[in-house]
Amino acid sequence: MNYFDYIVVALLAVLVVLNIVILLGNSKNKNLTEKFDDLEHDVKDYMDRTQRDTVDAVLRQLELSSKANRETQIALSTADSERFSLFSHATNDSLDTLRKTVSEMTNSLDGRMTAFQKQTTAQMETIRQSTEKRMADMQASNEKKLEEMRRTVDEKLQKTLEERISQSFNLVNERLERVYKSLGEMQKVGAGVEDLKKVLSNVKTRGILGEVQLGAILEEILSPEQYETNIATKKGSSDRVEFAVKLPGDGEMPVYLPIDAKFPLDAYSNLMDAYDSGDAMAVQAAAKELKNRIKVFAKDIRIKYIDVPNTTDFAIMFLPTEGLYAEVVRYGLVEELQKEKINIAGPTTMAALLNSLQMGFRTLAIQQRSSQVWKVLEEVKTEFSKFETVLAKTQDRMRQASDELDKLVGTRTNAINRKLRDVSDFAALDESSDN
Repeated sequence: MNYFDYIVVALLAVLVVLNIVILLGNSKNKNLTEKFDDLEHDVKDYMDRTQRDTVDAVLRQLELSSKANRETQIALSTADSERFSLFSHATNDSLDTLRKTVSEMTNSLDGRMTAFQKQTTAQMETIRQSTEKRMADMQASNEKKLEEMRRTVDEKLQKTLEERISQSFNLVNERLERVYKSLGEMQKVGAGVEDLKKVLSNVKTRGILGEVQLGAILEEILSPEQYETNIATKKGSSDRVEFAVKLPGDGEMPVYLPIDAKFPLDAYSNLMDAYDSGDAMAVQAAAKELKNRIKVFAKDIRIKYIDVPNTTDFAIMFLPTEGLYAEVVRYGLVEELQKEKINIAGPTTMAALLNSLQMGFRTLAIQQRSSQVWKVLEEVKTEFSKFETVLAKTQDRMRQASDELDKLVGTRTNAINRKLRDVSDFAALDESSDN
């Protein structure tokens, strides 16, 4: 076989394969036919280029094959149509059966759903009724417990409130009793103040009050022999000063320092009231009244009690309150009255003045007794010389006694040691003989 024969055989084999494919592929017959026509055309072209006779034979064979293929295709199409019709009928039957089954299942499911719904509704109703009953029971129990708690709280609150109210009433009663007691004390104090006002409203009584205070200060600082009370310091006069401090004079008779207490309470009270009112004119008028009263008192003291040389050339006016003394100092009456030989003193300044006088008395006493002190010192010096002599003799005797004691101690000590040594030797001999 030549090359061309091999090609023909190959083409025949291709045709056989194509026929088999056509037979197997029912659904793709049309596409295969078209491809076969294309192949046929190509083969014809190829055969034209080769040998025309062989091509004709092949073409005839191809035409036969094509005709057979068409007939086969038609037969297959008819068979396919019949099979498809049968399949369609079978499918429709299956669908009808499926529809019936689905319908039956749907009806059954609806029935089951209805029954389930009824059962669920019944169960929910049962649960609802049970829940409502439990809620009602719980609510009743809670209300009962709340009522018990409310009663307990009310009882405790009532008890606590009653206790607190009782305590408060007791406290209020105690405080009211204290207030009543304080009011009673204030009434007593008020009565005392009224009595004091009545007492102080009397000029003589005010004078006695200042006199008592001044006497207490003098008694505390000075000794009784250093001052006199209710003494006439001016010769030929019956006017007696309340107190007079004894000062040393040139002779045996002392020189007296007159001290008189004055207390212009009404003028001082008017000044304090004017200060409280804030009225400058009233303050000025009250201050003027107080200054005039103080000046009158100073003049009275100077005229009645100063009598040089029996007294000092000045006297002291004692004011019993520091406030009154401060007002007198404030308005410059101290310097003005010093020119009139009157010194002003309050309780504090009077104490300081008397302390100064007491120190002066002590200094004077020391000066008066200085000669006695020197005499005593001379006697002490003489006695000390005698004491020195006696002490020297005593020291010599003590030295001699010490020497005798040393000798005695040495001699006696040696003798005692010898005796003890003999005793030791004797004891040693006894021990050796025993052995």
